[in-house]
Amino acid sequence: MELRKLGRTDVHVTPVAFGAWAIGGWMWGGAERNDAISAIRKSVDLGMTSIDTAPVYGFGLSEEITGEAVKGIREKVQILTKFGIKWDDTRGEFFLATRDNQGKSIDLYSYSARESVIRECEESLKRLGTDYIDLLQIHRPDTTTPVEETMDALNTLIDQGKVLAAGVSNYDVPLMERASRTTVLASNQVAYSMLRRDIENDVVPWCRENNVGILAYSPLQRGLLTGKFSPDHKFRDGDARGGLSWYKKENIISVNNFLDRLRPLAASKDATLAQLVLRWTLQQPGITCVLAGARDPEQVLENAGTMNFTLNDDELDFMNKELNKLEMVS
Repeated sequence: MELRKLGRTDVHVTPVAFGAWAIGGWMWGGAERNDAISAIRKSVDLGMTSIDTAPVYGFGLSEEITGEAVKGIREKVQILTKFGIKWDDTRGEFFLATRDNQGKSIDLYSYSARESVIRECEESLKRLGTDYIDLLQIHRPDTTTPVEETMDALNTLIDQGKVLAAGVSNYDVPLMERASRTTVLASNQVAYSMLRRDIENDVVPWCRENNVGILAYSPLQRGLLTGKFSPDHKFRDGDARGGLSWYKKENIISVNNFLDRLRPLAASKDATLAQLVLRWTLQQPGITCVLAGARDPEQVLENAGTMNFTLNDDELDFMNKELNKLEMVS
């Protein structure tokens, strides 16, 4: 699989990356550890060597599984992880009351002061079993810490060789402008899918103009765009998707009808609906990489198949016209 350069840095990523949120269990209902390890190794075997994780994904578990999976093959992979969401510290900005993998109530805070960034990096390096991280990203904005302080901490880690490139996640244009004045900004990881396209208005144009990569997360809208959910689907315990408006019965019906109209095109490409949707996402202007989650090797195989075909202008136009007909309820 080809590698794409992230902005003005020397870090490269695969167009489709392994999204490791689900294997951590938090908000996804969990995954079998052996399946998760096999999934990552299968991803590497197929050339999908970029792996995106974070400390909060399973409260350390996703990073630990990633570290175990890449043991002995570290030189073949690009590890992308994050910092700035704390579950063991009440400093910073409270933003979410949730439950951990054992069902215990827990509060999450955004906190990215200098000393916390440095400490979190050390903790991630230990869990990942490596001495460097290819891309270290702030997970979400922290209004209690100056952007410049956070980015300067990343510069220190880059100078020490512990991090190769600095990235942000969920940053708007003003925050990216501030960040880019302190560090060489490699990328912004943001939510983007057929159903969630707001970044096209401002974030995408700014990133294209300033040579900053875009890593698109939730390109399948957390599974909804795979066409595999029925209107009466019941989510397993610990899976937060059931409480999201995307998964209202009316929306599942609307999305499935939309996807049915795309099935002939998918069939002509010998592709699944998920592959077709991922391919559409990857071919949108400014998108460097799409993060595709997987819990087992079979899902990895499907995600990697996205690179087996392309969409021409007429096909993209057809998909966009069908997409414009789609109506969702909030």
